[in-house]
Amino acid sequence: MLKGFTRFISDKLSRKAGTEAPQQQILPRSDHPISRSEIHEGALKVLYRLHKSGYEAYLVGGCIRDRLLGKKPKDFDVATNATPEEVRHLFRNSRIIGRRFRIVHVRFGRDIIEVTTFRGQAKTENPAHHKQSDEGMLLRDNVWGSIEEDALRRDFTINALYYNIADFSIYDFAGGLKDLENRQLRLIGDPETRYREDPVRMLRAIRFMAKLDFELEETTATPIREHAELLLQVAPARLFDEVLKLFLSGQALTTFHWLREFHLFEMLFPASHEAFKTNPTSLQVVERALENTDKRIGDERPVTPAFLYAALLWPGLLQIREDLEKRGTPPFPAMQQAGNRLLQRQSQHITIPKRFAFPMREIWDLQLKLPKRHGKQAWHLIQEPRFRAGYDFLLLREAAGENTQGLAAWWTDFQEADEATRQEMVSKLGKPKGKKPRRRRSRSKKPSNT
Repeated sequence: MLKGFTRFISDKLSRKAGTEAPQQQILPRSDHPISRSEIHEGALKVLYRLHKSGYEAYLVGGCIRDRLLGKKPKDFDVATNATPEEVRHLFRNSRIIGRRFRIVHVRFGRDIIEVTTFRGQAKTENPAHHKQSDEGMLLRDNVWGSIEEDALRRDFTINALYYNIADFSIYDFAGGLKDLENRQLRLIGDPETRYREDPVRMLRAIRFMAKLDFELEETTATPIREHAELLLQVAPARLFDEVLKLFLSGQALTTFHWLREFHLFEMLFPASHEAFKTNPTSLQVVERALENTDKRIGDERPVTPAFLYAALLWPGLLQIREDLEKRGTPPFPAMQQAGNRLLQRQSQHITIPKRFAFPMREIWDLQLKLPKRHGKQAWHLIQEPRFRAGYDFLLLREAAGENTQGLAAWWTDFQEADEATRQEMVSKLGKPKGKKPRRRRSRSKKPSNT
C-alpha cells in the first residue's frame, strides 16, 4: 500500500516542482486512498455537524498518517476553526478539558473524538491565553488562528496532514507527504525551540520512530541528547501517560533501546538506570518484560500498567532492598522500605496513581511470598488476587537469568496438579529451613483426690 501510494506522491510532486517537494500540497479525493467508510462514525458526525454549522472541519494527524501508511487508524482527531465553547454548544455529549491546551472531548459510547481549535502564533504576551516559562516551555497555549498557522504549530510534518470533509481532499502544509515517502520523522520549525516549548516532543520522536520504523531526521535528532534533562521540567503526572504510550505501541523493546541511546530513559527511571550498571541481569528482566509486552499487544491481549511499571522499576527496587538486607534488615521489612524509598524518588519523575501503585507493590511482595510453600501456605497464596501477576513476574525473572532455584517450575506444576499431587509436592519440601519444630506442651495433671 505505502509503496504504491508514495510512488504516486513522488511522481506527482516531481512533475509539479522538479526535485523538491513544495511546502503546501492538496491531494483531491481521486489521488488518495482515504474513504469515509473507514472513518469512525462518531468522527463523521462531528465533522458533518461542524461543516453544516458553517465551520471548517478536518480530520488531522495520526489517523491520516496511518491510513496513508496502509495501517488501520485507531484514533480520529478533529481540527476546526470553531472555539471550544462553540464546539461545546454544538454537542451535548461533550466537555471542555485542559487548561494548558483547551480541547473538547465528544463522547460516543466508550469512544471519544478529540476536537481542537486551530492554534495560531501569539501576537502579544497575554497570560490568559499564552504563557511560557523562563526556559521556553509552553505553560498555556490557547491562541486561535488559521489552519495554516495550526499546521506549523504541530510537532512533526507527518502529523500535520488534514482531511477536509468539505471536498474530501488531503491538505499538506509542511511537507509531510514527502517525509512519509522517505520514511523520515522531522520536526516542524527549529528543533531546539520546539523541544524547549514541550520536552515531551522528545519522547514522541522516539515513539514514532520505533512505532513506524522511521528514521529520525538529523536536525531533529541532534538536540535530544543535549536537552534530555528538559524532561525534568515536565509534570510527573503527565509523564505517567506518556510512558504508557511509549511502551504500549507494540514496539516497547525497540523504544526502550532508543530511550537509552538518547539518554532519555535515565530521566524517567533514574534508579533503574543506575542499577543496570551493577546488575546486568536486572536489565534483562526489563528487556524480557518489554518483549512480552510486545507479544501480548501483537496477540491483542491486555497489558496492565501495574505489571509494566513493576518490571521497569524492579532493578532499582532490587538494588535498594539488597543494600538494606546487607545492613541487617530482614527480607520483608527490607522490601517494604525499598518500595517506599523507590516510589518517593520516582514520584519526582513520574507519578504512579495509587490504583496502579498498590497492585504493583503486591506483585513485588509476592516475589518474597512465593518461596513460602510449606503447610497450607501454597493453597493460601494461589488464592491471592495478584497471584497470577506475581507468578508471571516470577517466570519473567527466571527467564532473565535470576536464580530462583526452580521456583517457577514448581509453581507451574502446582497449578496444573490435582489435589493429591499437590499434597505430595508440599510434603516433599520437608520442613522450612531455619524453623525449629514446635514443642508440644505437656498438660499438667490435676492432683488426685484420693
